[in-house]
Amino acid sequence: MQYGGTTKEQGSPVMPATWFKVLAAAIALVVAGGVVGYVLAFRPDSAPGAAAAPEDLKQDQKPGHVFIINLENTSYDRAWGPDSQAPYLSRTLRSQGVLLENYYAIFHSSLPNYIAQISGQGPNANTENDCAVFHRFTRKGVTGFGQATGRGCVYPASIPTLVGQLESKELSWKGYMEDMAQPCLHPSLGAADPYKVAQVGNQYVTRHNPFMYFASIINSPSCAKNVLNLSALPQDLKTVATTPNLSYITPNLCNDGHDSPCVDGRPGGLGTADAWLKEWVPRITGSPAFQKDGMLVITFDEGDGELKPGTTETPAETPDDTVDPGPGAPLPGIFGEGGGRVGALIISPLVEPGTTSQVVYNHYSLLASIEDAFSLPYIGFAQVTALNKFGADVYKED
Repeated sequence: MQYGGTTKEQGSPVMPATWFKVLAAAIALVVAGGVVGYVLAFRPDSAPGAAAAPEDLKQDQKPGHVFIINLENTSYDRAWGPDSQAPYLSRTLRSQGVLLENYYAIFHSSLPNYIAQISGQGPNANTENDCAVFHRFTRKGVTGFGQATGRGCVYPASIPTLVGQLESKELSWKGYMEDMAQPCLHPSLGAADPYKVAQVGNQYVTRHNPFMYFASIINSPSCAKNVLNLSALPQDLKTVATTPNLSYITPNLCNDGHDSPCVDGRPGGLGTADAWLKEWVPRITGSPAFQKDGMLVITFDEGDGELKPGTTETPAETPDDTVDPGPGAPLPGIFGEGGGRVGALIISPLVEPGTTSQVVYNHYSLLASIEDAFSLPYIGFAQVTALNKFGADVYKED
């Protein structure tokens, strides 16, 4: 973390290339049922650049109300650089929080990134395709780090989620989905997803609502109570008691920057997303729960193929309609580029405004850090020992 030109780091920001090679040589790829399973034969706990597990956070350092906003398909430089078309995000809000400069997505299609944030499950052949058909997950087994082997969209109730963890501790959660026509809206099992593209008057898409891909959630009465239209958020923010411990907020396809132009005639893209943030972020940061012990995380589901330093060609993206574990598969998504560098901004009374962290994070790190905040065990790829979790680089020191 940078304090007026000085730097304080948790571990080392980047794992050296030699250790990537050692790690890669120690990974066995097991192909089962159309999904790539990853068995980690070597945990680089003591490798140079592998951050030690952070010391337990003190209670007064732990956020009690976490808000997550995901925007869409924007690389780090385009979002946070000097020419950003989102000045409210990249300048105004950045001055209020900690910018995680080395925060990465895990895959180059939307759905695997959202699923990673609430379950730690890696991509499979269907989720890589954004689940154009709402298939039930055909489970073959479970490999290391609780990864369900097989393929499909709706994971069985036996696969743990952050929702189940929160409910087990009687903590509250809600998903706020802009333009969702009814609570807990999802396709019928086995049917084509009718919510794939924006429509006039309805720019909700299922693939940006990760709660819909877990049987334990959609088959529970709590789904209709907790996965709601975004319009429910202002009322919930009025008091600490009515604000969920976890608020997962998804703008519609125009306001998240995905579409440009939008079906409603607006220009879309990053500028439209910035205007949406300018409307909604002050409602969150002005709420009693946020001011008490809140933490707002603003990030992007994946990058957009930004130019690599010293090159003139954009790296190839994985099209949404292909099945290719490739560079965005689960393990490289932990230790490498995955879905591209996107950055993340943490705003909270618990952080030092206007600071920066160089520690490497990704969507699995976000899950693990939320679990730390609520004293929950790690699930899925959040269990990887060398995965960085928010620590002294993010939270204020006493």
